[in-house]
Amino acid sequence: MAKVERSNGQDVQNRTDLGKYGTELEVNGNGVEESPVDRYGFTGGSQQNSAQSVEEVPIEVLRLREAKWLDMLSNWDKWMSKKHKKIKERCQKGIPLSLRGRAWLYLSGGKVKREQNKGKFQELDEQPGDPKWVDVIERDLHRQFPFHQMFSARGGHGQQDLLRVLKAYTLHRPEEGYCQAQAPVAAVLLMHMPAEDAFWVLVQICEKYLPGYYSKGLEALQLDGEILHALLKKVCPAAHRHLELQKLGPVLYMTEWFMCAFSRTLPWASVLRVWDMFLCEGVKILFRVGLVLLRCTLGSPHKLKACPGLYETMQLLKDIPPQYMQEGFLVNQVLELSVSEKEIEKEHRAQLRRWMESRGELLCQSPPRMHGARAVMATEPHSRQDLKERPTIIVESPITAATPTEEKRNKRRSKKEKEEPSKKEVEREEVAEREEEREEDESSNLRAHTEQNSNLSLSSTEQDTYL
Repeated sequence: MAKVERSNGQDVQNRTDLGKYGTELEVNGNGVEESPVDRYGFTGGSQQNSAQSVEEVPIEVLRLREAKWLDMLSNWDKWMSKKHKKIKERCQKGIPLSLRGRAWLYLSGGKVKREQNKGKFQELDEQPGDPKWVDVIERDLHRQFPFHQMFSARGGHGQQDLLRVLKAYTLHRPEEGYCQAQAPVAAVLLMHMPAEDAFWVLVQICEKYLPGYYSKGLEALQLDGEILHALLKKVCPAAHRHLELQKLGPVLYMTEWFMCAFSRTLPWASVLRVWDMFLCEGVKILFRVGLVLLRCTLGSPHKLKACPGLYETMQLLKDIPPQYMQEGFLVNQVLELSVSEKEIEKEHRAQLRRWMESRGELLCQSPPRMHGARAVMATEPHSRQDLKERPTIIVESPITAATPTEEKRNKRRSKKEKEEPSKKEVEREEVAEREEEREEDESSNLRAHTEQNSNLSLSSTEQDTYL
């Protein structure tokens, strides 16, 4: 089982490769060897070769889901406050691929963070960064999903964006720096969104969803390993007893699972479904996935015959039978497993007491963990402006050109900027504006109808423009 260690930027000789797919592609004289690209952008030769595990969704159902998600994203406040259960159900069914990046940005609270910190990412991006972290990050770039077309070329745009995001995080949290397991998480995000959005979602995952996971000592991860082991005793006593007999501690098999949010373990279709639920419901999804895999792999005497010793058990957990990781089977098992936030927090308090009794105070005090999108939203007040979409593509169109009323209004505004008007002039202009707005409202339906039936491409705040 690959071991994950923090990089300290100076002593890196003990760092091991993260994941069994961290190999380089063979290249020919023309660059990377060409292979067929699947729907997710992978060229094959890795965990992503699992076409049989992908659930096919009829095109009519997919289009209907897209329409529903567009409506939710356009009225996110209302849905989160009044219909959160429906959002959770739709995340469990799977977010449409075309809207997944935008949905993850909203679920994680990354959209609000970005709007409340305008220009922050650009400011960090322009800084050179700490050389010790930049050097370590550059060494890890080629290991992140080398079979994906975005990251296959050394020095390509995918690797460049990955460097930008990870370097910016080390500047954003210099006391934490860079941890190797952050790279695959950031890479998954970059497959679905621009670098700035990926940075803010990464910030939310590190600070809200998995606080302390990437800090020195990995204490938060070790605590969650003990929580997982305790929950396994209730979910599957046979598997728990076997791991106890083999003296196989949870950190030895769950480190890569949790730190990379299963992105290095599961077939890609299953990874995306797990992330949809994880960003909506929080870390309990990672616990459920881990418990399902352990129960399915070690949950009966017949299965345990195949791994009588420590080595065989480790190999089995490293190469989990594919039928247990198949998208439909895994998601159904995760949804049926009853492990709540309350149970996790109760066990967390118990394990924290044991830790302090045996090891003393934690070296790194992490902020409280947020269990999903609703909890994140509740702790970070925002305005409607923070959720307003900014189209990334703006097309000039005669239909969207300024109306005469708007032109008059713009002229008045520019005039007001040049000279301070008197109180009476302001009142007259306000009355005139109200009259013009009333006239404009009378023709709004006609203009809307014209725009709807136009063949021209218009900028819109309701559509996802990063596809």
